[in-house]
Amino acid sequence: MSELGYTTDLFVLPFDHRGSFQAKLFGIKDRAPTAEETRLISSYKRMIYDGFKKALNDGVPEDKAGILVDEQFGSEIIRDAAKNGWATAVPAEKSGQDEFDFEYGHQFENHIKAFNPTFVKVLVRFNPEADETANHRQLQRLKRLSDYIHRVHGKFMFELLVPATGAQLKSCGGSVAQFDATMRPQLMIQAMSLIQNFGIEPDIWKLEGIETSADSNAVAAQARKGGRDYVGTIVLGRGENAEKVRTWLAVAAKTPGVIGFAVGRTVFWDALKGYKDGAHSREKAIGMIADNYRGFCELWLRAKR
Repeated sequence: MSELGYTTDLFVLPFDHRGSFQAKLFGIKDRAPTAEETRLISSYKRMIYDGFKKALNDGVPEDKAGILVDEQFGSEIIRDAAKNGWATAVPAEKSGQDEFDFEYGHQFENHIKAFNPTFVKVLVRFNPEADETANHRQLQRLKRLSDYIHRVHGKFMFELLVPATGAQLKSCGGSVAQFDATMRPQLMIQAMSLIQNFGIEPDIWKLEGIETSADSNAVAAQARKGGRDYVGTIVLGRGENAEKVRTWLAVAAKTPGVIGFAVGRTVFWDALKGYKDGAHSREKAIGMIADNYRGFCELWLRAKR
């Protein structure tokens, strides 16, 4: 497995949100956006990208920076970032599904080839104690994708979410925070082990934040288990408030094997919402995005030192 993995620090600005982006920002639900709406949504994604570029101009190290954006609203952005030599990631999953499936069905290979991104990313909701049949269907699809990515010498970014089952949540008194703190880290390790044992090989795991060093170390160790010495882990923001994300990043930065983060909505949401509502200008929104992203990058580098 010598070629498996990724060890460089990686600070990803993810804005591959599709269904949630168009529903929560533009009120477009249960239908595809029109051509005009697609252009409008793309223009908002361009603002996020402009914020990313401004952050690079303001000192974020280019060799550690990357974007995660979708083909539907961001194809020009992906091409521009690649031309500039920045790390790019594109999603392969259908947006808003509880069960992983391919965004472009059997054509997924052609779409990956068209952009040749640094990483192909999937978002997968996988709880080892959830429905066994659905979990197995997901594993079969993900194995097909994993094999293809490594066959074409690409890198695979695996975003694992472990949503609580009804029984698990009940055992935590209905508290998601309690589930996150007490049950989720061990369930993440179990899920990662099942995925690895099925022959699915992420180069980077994109994982929910963890509160304690012990849990963070155990999860990162699972990512590198069984000769996967160079497999990295990055922490996702999950749309949490900035304070919660800073707590997660401070723990993660000190954990061997954790190489960075992917924080999206916490970086850009208030800026875009404020611009849409007329509270501030486009330029101001771009500046806010740049400052938020740069702030997390600087926090990571300080915490790691």
